Amino acid sequence: MKDNLLIFGDSYSTYKGCIPEGYVYYYSEEGTDPEHPIRKMHKEETWWHRYISATGADLIRNDSWSGSTVCYTRYGGEDCSHSSSFIYRYRRLKELGFFDNNRIDTVIVLGATNDSWCDAPLGELTFGGESENDLRSVLPAISHFMRVLRADLPDARILYAINSDVIKPKITEAIEELGERFGFDTVRLEGIDKLEGHPTADGMAQICNYVRGFFDKGNG
Repeated sequence: MKDNLLIFGDSYSTYKGCIPEGYVYYYSEEGTDPEHPIRKMHKEETWWHRYISATGADLIRNDSWSGSTVCYTRYGGEDCSHSSSFIYRYRRLKELGFFDNNRIDTVIVLGATNDSWCDAPLGELTFGGESENDLRSVLPAISHFMRVLRADLPDARILYAINSDVIKPKITEAIEELGERFGFDTVRLEGIDKLEGHPTADGMAQICNYVRGFFDKGNG
């Protein structure tokens, strides 16, 4: 039986035509357009395509949106509580019955880069009981997202691939603490080759190797 894979991500995991309609992408076959800074890359070079090609996994959904934050605050303090935030996207999937209609074996999360870059308020680390206002801050939002994800998918293996070269150390430390508390796995992505903050084709290969290496060791 094939491993059914779900991805939650930001620009690092996007690709034109491979994410839900209406989502913003960063990578494409064509490259830059007049409206957005699009990076030219072959789909086969993305980390997730390399992963599914190597493992035979069935990608059920790549829920990735370029520039998205886990929390409700994005660049310029803009409210994304009902648009691009990881939490809203997850809630919409749940409301639409996605998890009732699909078997999910593995979830890979690669997020919080934009939470760090946009200087969203960090807040304090929580372990439950977050209010909607709390979710405007990074640490409560990541805690809520990962706690709900684990509770709703108790049998799935869940890996948070942490962009530790880029995000604030306090966010990295919080994700690892939450992993121990809620029972999901983490791996630090270190030394990833990037251009303008985004993985090159070599960097994508490195991300794939980190994820595959983690699972190949019998983790998760």
